[in-house]
Amino acid sequence: MAERPTRHDGDSIHDELRAQILSGVIPPGAALREVVLAERFGVSRTPVRAALGRLEHERLLERGARGLFVKRVDAREVVQVYDVRIMLEAEVAAQAAGTRDDHDLERLDGLVARDRALVDPPDRLRMTTNLEFHAALWDAAHNPVLLDLLERLSVHLIHTPSSTLSVGDRWVEALDEHALIVAAIRERDAVRAGAVARRHMQRAREIRLDLLRLEVDAELG
Repeated sequence: MAERPTRHDGDSIHDELRAQILSGVIPPGAALREVVLAERFGVSRTPVRAALGRLEHERLLERGARGLFVKRVDAREVVQVYDVRIMLEAEVAAQAAGTRDDHDLERLDGLVARDRALVDPPDRLRMTTNLEFHAALWDAAHNPVLLDLLERLSVHLIHTPSSTLSVGDRWVEALDEHALIVAAIRERDAVRAGAVARRHMQRAREIRLDLLRLEVDAELG
């Protein structure tokens, strides 16, 4: 029996476009047109318009003179996101030390082991697996408010053209720091978990600033 074609609505269109933007399939600067998308999904322009409105509200899209485009990286905004994430990541790790359960520890241990087993993974995979670890860390805090804030912030960093994890030995260093965070959470040491998480994000911010300076120098040179 032939499979029925997928029926799209505003939610499914939003989810598919969002995933493609975050994965880089639809790159920064790409235009998203209602008519083209309506034809692609086989729907009227109404659910497409609703999906695009949500993506614009989430700041994945920005409005230009000729419609909506995938948001480009703004260097100042990226640095601001790191500044806020340093505070929130430290807080979520500290809270996770007090609220985690056995399932959380099993999940975190599994992600650290999985990432250590990767052999010279491409930059995009490093970015994806790193976000999966942090998402598991956020879940371990069992704080929906912190989870919502961190999920919103992480979207902005995915737009950067390359991750900090491919600079020098940062990939190995970051995995060691992940393991230290998990160890502190396992021992319910909130102070140490928060401190390691803070240093972890501060180092990422330092590397990002260096990358941004190199980009500026390249444009000027």
